[in-house]
Amino acid sequence: MSEKAIRRAAGGLGGLIAAGAALGLGCLAADLSGGPWPVDAVGVQVIDWSPGPVKDWAVRELGTADRTLLRIGISVTLVLVATVAGVLGSSARPRVRRGTVGIAALLGAVGIVFAVTSRSATASVVLRLVPASVSFVVAVAGMYLVVRALNPAVPVPSGGEQERPAGFDRRRFLLTVSALAVAGAGGAGVSSLVSAGTGEAARAKFRVPRPTDRAPAIPAGAQVEVPGVARFVTPNPKFYRVDTLLEVPRINPDQWELRVHGMVDKELRLSLGDLVNRRLIERDITLTCVSNEVGGPYVGTARWIGVSIADLLAESGVRSGADAVRSTSVDGLTIGTPLSALTDGRDAMLAVAMNGEPLPFEHGFPVRMVVPGLYGYVSATKWIVDFEVTRFQDFTAYWTDRGWAVEAPIKTASRIDVPKGFATLKAGPAVAAGVAWAQRRGIRKVEVQVDDGPWQQAQLAAQDTIDTWRQWTFHWNATPGTHKLTVRATDATGRLQTADQAPPRPNGSSGLHNVVFMVE
Repeated sequence: MSEKAIRRAAGGLGGLIAAGAALGLGCLAADLSGGPWPVDAVGVQVIDWSPGPVKDWAVRELGTADRTLLRIGISVTLVLVATVAGVLGSSARPRVRRGTVGIAALLGAVGIVFAVTSRSATASVVLRLVPASVSFVVAVAGMYLVVRALNPAVPVPSGGEQERPAGFDRRRFLLTVSALAVAGAGGAGVSSLVSAGTGEAARAKFRVPRPTDRAPAIPAGAQVEVPGVARFVTPNPKFYRVDTLLEVPRINPDQWELRVHGMVDKELRLSLGDLVNRRLIERDITLTCVSNEVGGPYVGTARWIGVSIADLLAESGVRSGADAVRSTSVDGLTIGTPLSALTDGRDAMLAVAMNGEPLPFEHGFPVRMVVPGLYGYVSATKWIVDFEVTRFQDFTAYWTDRGWAVEAPIKTASRIDVPKGFATLKAGPAVAAGVAWAQRRGIRKVEVQVDDGPWQQAQLAAQDTIDTWRQWTFHWNATPGTHKLTVRATDATGRLQTADQAPPRPNGSSGLHNVVFMVE
């Protein structure tokens, strides 16, 4: 390999490691300051700027892996650009080498701009700038040191310096990239420890309060004993998560405050202590994401503890003409909820606990909204900090700005959990099972169709409440061959689930779920 090729390879390696050091130390600075990691700041902007169909595709095809893949994509792009810049830094031309450091500065500047302008859980602009500034300095300094190691200056008799035209100081280069690699890896490693420790310490401070109004015990027959069917109460780690943040906010509960204001007679400012010292209710409620496709996984049931929103509104005194609430998350995301859904007697709440534990960070710790019967994008504000009583005509919210409907009651739906699609069953007596939901109405009947045969009634499990899903089973005699099962539900008002197919956008998917499988 020629000397020129070796320098180029070394330059590429040096650029890659300099970028890694900038990302690793920026990540540590983010955990220490509370500001956004530059990759996450860029990622949030990418999410906000992405066309609706792109977002829908990511949720449908990638699920919860979309955040990880976006982070990886942004990081890989930065590293590739830095690697190319490092190769250019091996050039014998000084102007090209200066351009290499300029590329590093440009990438760092982009991170700074996005850190200031993107949605973030950090209100302070100064703190937002810390991680991006650290990454900027490390990227520029690291690239400069790599370029200098590749092109060391040598003294001349006249006392000046000249650039060495060929060869490079291998010892200096190895020391430079080793130092950058250690700094980057160390920053990332310490960051993971700081992040985990800080978050758990904050959440550990909170003790789940005892509700004043407890939920009844879940009926013994609510859970069908068929392997493969979703648990009636979804464990917290398995509860679906769909939101727009790459980094989950870790809010200090001692510093959290909720402002209730707008078209009210009395403005309220509540600390977490103020909130949990009020009358608390406990309810089993099934939540559903509007992004859920027919038969999809974005639905789950939990036992929630929180403060009745109706109680807070009654205390504040809602003024005539108000018809909506605009709630805001700590990162600035806004959601619009019909005021009627918060005052019509349903158990809408500001939840502080989920399945007997403090809210997980991913699900809104320390406080989130839970409203039975509405899709999450118009009701389930996580990490809530602002609650404004207003009118729909006076504002638009994050999701409605992106083509989703202003109001979105949950549609009646059903799902087959067993058998799975393309499974192979043994001929003879067989059982199918699944779930159905129609929050605020309840499920009266579930029917199953085998191939193109008549609709047959399934056996319903015990109902918990009209705000929770209901499980079902269906027994039939499976004969050899390829078969299809289709399911449909009827809500407690007598309305049959529609067979008309519709995508999630703009107000929830519809259609009948079916599975195809083999019987031997």
